[in-house]
Amino acid sequence: MQTCILVVGGAGYIGSHMVKQLRQAGYAVAVVDDLSSGRREAVLGAPLHVGDIGDAGFVSALLAQLRPAAVMHFASFIQVGESVADPGKYYRNNVTATQVLLDAMRAQGIDRFIFSSTAAIFGDPQYTPIDEAHPKAPINPYGRSKWFVEQMLDDYDRAYGLKSVCLRYFNAAGADPEGELGECHEPETHLIPLILQVASGRRPHITVYGEDYPTPDGTCIRDYIHVSDLCQAHLLALQQLLAGGGSARYNLGNGNGYSVREVIAAARRVSGHPIPVQTGPRRPGDPPVLVADARAARQVLGWQPRHADLDTILAHAWAWEQRHGAWKRG
Repeated sequence: MQTCILVVGGAGYIGSHMVKQLRQAGYAVAVVDDLSSGRREAVLGAPLHVGDIGDAGFVSALLAQLRPAAVMHFASFIQVGESVADPGKYYRNNVTATQVLLDAMRAQGIDRFIFSSTAAIFGDPQYTPIDEAHPKAPINPYGRSKWFVEQMLDDYDRAYGLKSVCLRYFNAAGADPEGELGECHEPETHLIPLILQVASGRRPHITVYGEDYPTPDGTCIRDYIHVSDLCQAHLLALQQLLAGGGSARYNLGNGNGYSVREVIAAARRVSGHPIPVQTGPRRPGDPPVLVADARAARQVLGWQPRHADLDTILAHAWAWEQRHGAWKRG
């Protein structure tokens, strides 16, 4: 009998890639998503339950029906600027709804949880690369919402024995190497898909926000990690929990930083398009450099990223943009 895993937010960008990997690994997968930003077709035929995890009646009935061995949580709002403008939306969805889910899990005796966290919990880095011990000082409601859940999970472990693994992403990017899935936010805010939308003709130019940072070319440096590699780390963390492992926290990145200018140059190489650039002022809250120290995930989970090369990440994202962008333009 297959082990059932419930993927919350499984119709979204990272969640849908996770659903595919879980099914390929032999798990029975069920998805819950309110489809506020996810896409029904992204679950690729996995059972989809449409609803809000903040609805205690809905989530309790679903858990009682499915009896999953573990829950994987990807259903967070993620836009930093929006979180500043409307923090209540972020605390309701990212914190309060997550607590409703955790309490429903407790009531059903489900005690294994994988949480999608973020490098935003660290705030402005005091040093780089950033390891798990780096001070946690988020500077926006999005980061605070994720850090609050991490602290809540620590408390739930101590008090109730609910075991969790939190995985702190740096910059998720790329697309399913087989071309079935990709990044599809509305509106799009992430650098790589925005650049590739310029290459495909969906946008006239890409704007570089700030060219006077203390970096070699003056633009921000970020650590880009392929979405499939992220999901592989989640799968390893799940297997660790199901085998009786304890709660853990891991940073996920490749440990290589690329500037905005370097990403644009790589996109030009991969796409063969010129990609016009405009410059704009710095955005508040953009640290000059964010690069992960992911040695713990490598050493403890045995995680080995398979698509760490920036050109490979861009090539997979470009293949998706060519396919997805065509119908968006049409």
